[in-house]
Order: sequence, then C-alpha cells, then structure tokens
Amino acid sequence: MNVNPYRLGLSRGAIELRQVLRSRKDIYTYLSTPLVFLAVSYWQSRDGDDAMTQLSLAGGIGSTIFMFGLLTVPQFLFGDREDGTLLRLRGVPGAMTAYVTGKVLFVLVNITVSIALLLLGGRVLLGAGLPDTSQQWLTLVWVVALGIVAVVPIGAAIGSLLPAAREALGVYMLPMMALMVLSGTFSPLRKLPEWLQNLASFFPLRWIAQGVRSALLPDSAQALEVSGAWQHTTVAGVLALWAVAGLVLAPRLLQRMARRESGSRLSEREQRRMAKTAY
Repeated sequence: MNVNPYRLGLSRGAIELRQVLRSRKDIYTYLSTPLVFLAVSYWQSRDGDDAMTQLSLAGGIGSTIFMFGLLTVPQFLFGDREDGTLLRLRGVPGAMTAYVTGKVLFVLVNITVSIALLLLGGRVLLGAGLPDTSQQWLTLVWVVALGIVAVVPIGAAIGSLLPAAREALGVYMLPMMALMVLSGTFSPLRKLPEWLQNLASFFPLRWIAQGVRSALLPDSAQALEVSGAWQHTTVAGVLALWAVAGLVLAPRLLQRMARRESGSRLSEREQRRMAKTAY
C-alpha cells in the first residue's frame, strides 16, 4: 500500500502540535519569542517614534521566521537524532519527505501564532498600525508563507550536517545570530558597508524582512531600502529559489544522515551522556 508522504507529514505535524498544547512548558517556550520582540519594540518606542515601532515589529516578524526555521528546526533534528527517532525512519520510503513536511506544518502554525501575537500586541500595547490595505495583507501572507518554506527545509538540511554533539548547536548559533543582526531586520541595511549588503542579500532573511516591511510600513519607507523600492519580484524570486533548494536537498541529506545512524552509535551517545551526568 502506497502512502502519500506529504499526507503522512501533515498528520505527523498535527500530532506534534497537539503535544505542545498539552505541555505548559512548551507553550511558554514558544510564546517567549514574540514576547521578547514586543519588549524590544516597546523599548525602541519610548521616544514616541511611530516609524521606529513599526520597523521594530517588522524586524520581529522576520526574525521569528528566521529563528524558527534556522535555529529551532536544527534543535528538533538534534533531539530526534539523539532519541532514535531518525534511526527508526531509516529505510522507510518517503519517510524523510514526510518528516520535513511535518516540520514545515509545525513551524507554520507556531510562526502564525507568534506573528498574530506580535501584530495584536503591537496594536494594543504600542499603538502600532496594521497593514492598511488588502494588498498589504496579501503581501504579508505570501512573504511569511514563502519565507517559512524557504528556511525550514534549509534548517533541516543544515541540522543533518551538524555533528551529533550538543556543542555543535552552540557553535552553529553564533554565525546565525550574527547573520540576523547583519541582515537589516531592525535597522536599514543601507547603513552597512556595501560588501556586507551584498553578503546579506544572498541569504533569505534580508528578503523576508524587506517583504514584511513592505506590508507594515507606508510606501514612503521605501526610501530606507538599498534599492529605494520594495522589490517584491526579487523577494519572491530569491525566497522561491531557497525553497526549491531546501526541498530538494533536505530529504536527501536527512536520508543520508539516517543511513549513517545505527543502534551502536545511539548506544554510544547515550553512554557518553550518562557519563557526563555522573560527573
């Protein structure tokens, strides 16, 4: 009997979401991200600059997508490798495609809730404006959706290449956090040197942040962008390229990683963890 891996992945993602709703600790963990960005927006809005508040909220939304996709997904992958989940998926046809699909659904729902909290909190607590037109709402939806599909599979691919050691996650997070700062999420990219602008333009976060700004800020804010325009076609094109690359690479890299897993390796990692705990 052939099972559609995408349908199986959606079912897996729904199960993971129900598990989060049953855990107060997990709910607090996922809600803490939008709360932190709201606090940052509040701090930046103390001087009464409404434009800065809007810019900060837009940066919070872009950073939320980035953090879930490229930081949280590799952490999921690390945990699933450590507890043997990926080992059990080894050799099952379509299992890795289903795994990535489930993670995309899980992250999509979490990011949607986080963005809703940011928009609602920004409106109620900070007096920030919402998208003014249906066109801006549509822009926000497609940028967020395409951004998620662009970064989640890439996060899974990167996670599959990381060594099975907790220290690797810490080392990996440093350049990712630096990239978030250098991608113009909270301040105009044009203030950075040209070579840094070119470097940031290669990665999806710069384009996610710019697309979100186009949905939340007035057209006059285009003057803050490097090109002086929102560049929706370029935003969609770059994110689509990253999405295709991730959806092609991630299942293959995950499958290769799973093939390298074995019961003996899992047992060795468990013994090392127990030895560290003993000390």
